[in-house]
Amino acid sequence: MRIYQVDAFTDKLFGGNPAAVVPSKTWLPDELMQRIAEENNLSETAFVVPKDKDIFRIRWFTPTIEVDLCGHATLAAAHVCFEHLGYTGSEIKFESRGGLLTVKKEQNLYILNFPADILKKANEYSLAFEKILKTPVLETYQGKSDFMVVLKSEAAVANLNPDFMKLRQVPSRGLIATARGSETDFVSRCFYPQSGVNEDPVTGSAHTTMTPYWAEKLTKNRLVARQISSRGGTLYCKYLGSRVEIAGNAVTFLTGEFKL
Repeated sequence: MRIYQVDAFTDKLFGGNPAAVVPSKTWLPDELMQRIAEENNLSETAFVVPKDKDIFRIRWFTPTIEVDLCGHATLAAAHVCFEHLGYTGSEIKFESRGGLLTVKKEQNLYILNFPADILKKANEYSLAFEKILKTPVLETYQGKSDFMVVLKSEAAVANLNPDFMKLRQVPSRGLIATARGSETDFVSRCFYPQSGVNEDPVTGSAHTTMTPYWAEKLTKNRLVARQISSRGGTLYCKYLGSRVEIAGNAVTFLTGEFKL
């Protein structure tokens, strides 16, 4: 079977977030997909199966679990469809457990269209997160999958050193830490020890949570975001009310095959 590894949300190799993409004519058994993702040992492996000419089905696996939504691996899958599988349309539709997702290609950018997250205040968790993150927390919110904490500055986000043992006990997919950026509209780091990934390099799905917040805070619907992990990645976000557009680049690192 063919396999591709793509660096997403970057225009240079060894940046952004690497994802594996496995195209197939039919679904492999769930247990086998999980074992392939564990073998790849990347934050996500995307499995893609065609439904008809313009619609694909997509599923995402971390090394330990299947997840409902993953932005960077969706961008990577679209890149593989356009660049390696001969897809000639201008937009790809992906059916997923997280709903219908679309990806358009405009020059070198892939534009993902995802449902916007719905946030509710959760300041009762702020003290617990201050202990986990070892820094003051200004605000705490809870979305569909993640908690989000707002910190005082980009430096505060950059200097985080979370207690991952305690963070694993939080009842959510993970934790997003965000602040106003010094050179971009906002910055973030994203932690998912519950899903087998202590820190995700660049997290497209987390920007469905952050974009509505920062769009309201900054009174603008077009925002530039930077995830300031060690690899780093840049995302161009647009708030559409019930949907969020997230755009970024992608670069193929390897193409190969594996044998079952």
